[in-house]
Amino acid sequence: MKWEIVVGLETHAQLSTQSKIFSGAATAFGAAPNAQACAVDVALPGVLPVLNRGAVERAIRFGLAVGATINRRSVFARKNYFYPDLPKGYQISQYELPVVAGGAVRVPLKDGEKTVRLVRAHLEEDAGKSLHEDFHGLSGIDLNRAGTPLLEIVSEPDLRGAQEAVAYAKTLHSLVRYLDICDGNMQEGSFRCDANVSVRPHGATELGTRCEIKNLNSFRFLEKAIEYEAARQIAIIEDGGSIAQETRLFDSERGETRSMRSKEEAHDYRYFPDPDLLPLEIPDAWLDGVRASLPELPDAKRARFVSEYGIPPYDAAVLTSSRELAAYFEETVSELPAEPKLSANWVMGEVSGHLNRDGLEIGGSPVSSTALAGLLRRVADGTISGKIAKDVFEAMWAGEGDADAIIDAKGLRQISDSGELERIADAIIAANPGQVAEYRGGRDKLFAFFVGQVMKQTQGKANPAQVNEILRKKLAP
Repeated sequence: MKWEIVVGLETHAQLSTQSKIFSGAATAFGAAPNAQACAVDVALPGVLPVLNRGAVERAIRFGLAVGATINRRSVFARKNYFYPDLPKGYQISQYELPVVAGGAVRVPLKDGEKTVRLVRAHLEEDAGKSLHEDFHGLSGIDLNRAGTPLLEIVSEPDLRGAQEAVAYAKTLHSLVRYLDICDGNMQEGSFRCDANVSVRPHGATELGTRCEIKNLNSFRFLEKAIEYEAARQIAIIEDGGSIAQETRLFDSERGETRSMRSKEEAHDYRYFPDPDLLPLEIPDAWLDGVRASLPELPDAKRARFVSEYGIPPYDAAVLTSSRELAAYFEETVSELPAEPKLSANWVMGEVSGHLNRDGLEIGGSPVSSTALAGLLRRVADGTISGKIAKDVFEAMWAGEGDADAIIDAKGLRQISDSGELERIADAIIAANPGQVAEYRGGRDKLFAFFVGQVMKQTQGKANPAQVNEILRKKLAP
C-alpha cells in the first residue's frame, strides 16, 4: 500500500522586543539563570500583566505580510496546565480570538510553488526552562524565558512529507527575518517548530491519528523527525496496530522519536479569558501605520530580481532567501550593472560556499560587496579567467587585499596576446603528433587535452576563449 504523509506545523517565533510580553524584564539571551525574571514573571501574588505594544505590532506585521485578517478585537486567555517551569500554573495565550486569523504562505519547491494555508498566528508568553544537567538527582528552574513574547504560527495540515515541511519552515524563517520581527536564531530557541504528523493511504481524504513532535530547533532535525515518525506510524499500521495520539520528543542522537505524554485536546486546557487583561483593540490608524512601514517582501523581491536583473527564478529564490543576502547581491550589481548573472553566480557559489564552510552569516563576510564587484570587474574585462578569479577570491577571503593588488602581486593577469598564445599552441601541437592524428581522425575528446596543455604551460593564465579559438583553427583537418 502507498502511504501519504500529512504534516501541519506550529511554529514559535520569538518576537524581537527588548522586554517581555507582559513585564519590563529583559529578553536578552545568555544571562545568568533567573537574572531576568521580575515579580510578574515569577507570578508573585498581586502583580498584574501589562501588554507590550511592540509585541502586538510585530504580530500585525506578520499578519499583513501573509494576507491574514487582523482581528481588530482579540482576547488573551489562560491556558491551564502544570509544569514546574510555569510558575502561574497557566500560560497567557490566545485561543478563540487571536490577533491574526487565516492567511497563507507561498512556498518555493523544486517542482514549482505551493500555497500553505494558515489557521492563525497568536500571541503568547513562553514558559521557563528546567535544568537537569547541573544538579545531581535534582532539577533547577530558570525563569529567564518566562514571559518571553512568542508568535505561534499554526498551519493547516497542507504539507506532504518532510521536505515540504522543511521548505515551508525555511520560507517562514526567511519571512520573519525580512519583517524584522524575529532574529530567527534557532540555536538560541528563537525559532522552533512542533510538527503534527499523521499518515493515510494514498487517495484517502480522512486524516489519520496525529502525533505531535515538540521543540524541533533545526531544519535537519525537523526533516529527520518527520521521516522517522512517518515510518514508525506506517510500520505500526501495517502490522495491524493503531496509532495513539500523543506528544513525542525527537532524540537527535538516536535519530528517533519517543513518547513524552498523551496528547491533550483544547478542552483539557480549560481556556478562559484572562481577567487581568483587557481585550486587545487595534484602531485603524495603528493598522495603517504598520502597513505603511512594511518592507519589500520576499515574493515581491523575487519577482523583481527576475524582471529587473534577468536572472532565472531559481537564482532569485536563492538570493532572496534572506534580506541581508539580497542586499549584498544588489550592492554588487549596483557596481557592476552589466553583469547581474555573473554577480548572482558568485554570490550563490563562492561567497555562499565560503560562508557555509566558515559558519558565517553574510554580514560577517570578509569580502564586501564592493570588493567582490572589483574582482568580477576583472573577470568581465578579461584581466583574469574565472579559474584564476577563484584563487584571487580565496586570497581576498584570507585578508590579502583587494583583487587588483592580489592580481599584480602574484602576476596573475591573463595572457591575451594572440601571438604568444599561437606560439605556445604550435609548440604543443608539434610535440604531440600522435594525439593530433587521433583528433583529426575523429577522437574529438582529445581537444580538451590540447586546451589543458596550453593552460598548464601558462599556469592557468591563458585566455580560455582565445585558446579554444586558436586550437580549433590549428587542429582543423
